[in-house]
Amino acid sequence: MRQYVIYRRVSTAEQKKSGLGLEAQSRDIEIFLSSYSETPWEVLGEFTDTGSGANNERPEFQRALALARKTGAELLVAKLDRLSRRVSVIAALMEDRKMRFRVASMPNADPFQLHIYAALAEQERDFISTRTKAALAAAKARGVKLGGHRPGSEARHAARAASADAYAGRTGEMVLALRAQGLSLARTARRMTALGVSRPQGGRWSDVSVRRLLARLEAARSPREIEFVGWKQPRGENDD
Repeated sequence: MRQYVIYRRVSTAEQKKSGLGLEAQSRDIEIFLSSYSETPWEVLGEFTDTGSGANNERPEFQRALALARKTGAELLVAKLDRLSRRVSVIAALMEDRKMRFRVASMPNADPFQLHIYAALAEQERDFISTRTKAALAAAKARGVKLGGHRPGSEARHAARAASADAYAGRTGEMVLALRAQGLSLARTARRMTALGVSRPQGGRWSDVSVRRLLARLEAARSPREIEFVGWKQPRGENDD
């Protein structure tokens, strides 16, 4: 019988209280268990933390690891960053002979793919952090008063714009490559969803989300260019 130890994590007490973050994670885990897991299966324990993914001493995380190592069960998480936001931690877990884990939202990913995904996610976070700091510095230089929690402030808008530009730069070439093959907006959206590419807000791609990303790419070309990382559609994959 396949055995699992389920682990969930939210970043703030507010998220834990509202249940929004936990609800989404539980949904993805349930989808994995009902659609992708070997049967029969058994859940040996469930653990939930509230804290940053950069903190690897989270108490429930350590308890989940201990139970998984003791029983040989697989540690099951909704997304890879629920384990940790540090690629070094993900790599250490992969090398631990007593430790196995599965990611519900990437049910068919092998360890190599998970390692690459963790490395790219960490690189993206570093880029977003650097770009956000630059945007805030530019706003400050223009005389904008930073700080506080005023809705619609220029500083917050700059941070959101920097994050959106970074995301567009990471996924834009994939969209452009699919469009270059003659796919419509709707078919491009279906292909992006099938490839497992996540959206910033979560959920499936749509023709509207593809159109918005293309518009951001066009706007970003002037006065600055977004640098793309090369991407090619895997061989043998045809549009549905």
